[in-house]
Amino acid sequence: MIERLAIIGVGLIGSSLSLALKQAGAVGQVVGYGRNRENLDKGLAIGVLDEAAGSIVDCVDGADIVMVSVPLGAMAGVFRELAPALGARTLVTDAGSAKGSVIEAARAALGEAFARFVPGHPIAGTERSGVEAGFATLYQDRRVILTPVAETDPAALARVEAMWRDCGAAVELLDVEHHDRVLAATSHLPHMLAYALVHHLSGMNEHDEIFRYAAGGFRDFTRIASSSPVMWRDVCLANDEALVNLIEQYQVELGQIAAAIRAADADELLRLFSRAKSERDSLIGHC
Repeated sequence: MIERLAIIGVGLIGSSLSLALKQAGAVGQVVGYGRNRENLDKGLAIGVLDEAAGSIVDCVDGADIVMVSVPLGAMAGVFRELAPALGARTLVTDAGSAKGSVIEAARAALGEAFARFVPGHPIAGTERSGVEAGFATLYQDRRVILTPVAETDPAALARVEAMWRDCGAAVELLDVEHHDRVLAATSHLPHMLAYALVHHLSGMNEHDEIFRYAAGGFRDFTRIASSSPVMWRDVCLANDEALVNLIEQYQVELGQIAAAIRAADADELLRLFSRAKSERDSLIGHC
């Protein structure tokens, strides 16, 4: 049982964590802090929060576990502010999608408490944001990746693992650098492609007609372009090297497709599309 859970940044991820733990009977009290008071009041009204704190210091006071779920660019400032208020046994974890920068910021700010910091990344989400976007089953049968480092206390790691399992998640451990490379390919790059496509098409003279006649495939592919611009700006800056490498490789792939179209090379196009379909169907299925 987590007697008191503190959530800093009560959006989709934090509110879903609260609701999942409450549904599982695994948390006693949830206190939240964020810069938007209206969002916190909504959290109180809908039962995501039991208490809304007026500061980060008040939020973490007496907490068993602190979840930091803010944009990557805000992590360092939050860690510096909460560090002096941490109890001797308080654990800290996060939900950032690029771990290298978060771990660096935590190590610099938390001092001896860094051993009780468990870096994490739930592989779950939607394009919606805010406390009202949360729902109790977001993590059910979804992966949560933890990236402990040499200093991480095994007991702290075990307790954060248990928290996520109480939410119905499957917990996996990854090396920090490996995590950031993999997530650059599977999450960060697709968001860049969706943003770039919508931005490009919106600048065309016929953009009204383009969006008017967009079919389901276009809506599905570009849905994630409705995600938080601030969050994805910070992801780009935090995981820049891995992401830029993938973007450059993707540009080469697009160039090959363009060359095959120009050359009317039907065999090459069929080979490329067939291989992509086969890989996608075998690895992910038809969902």
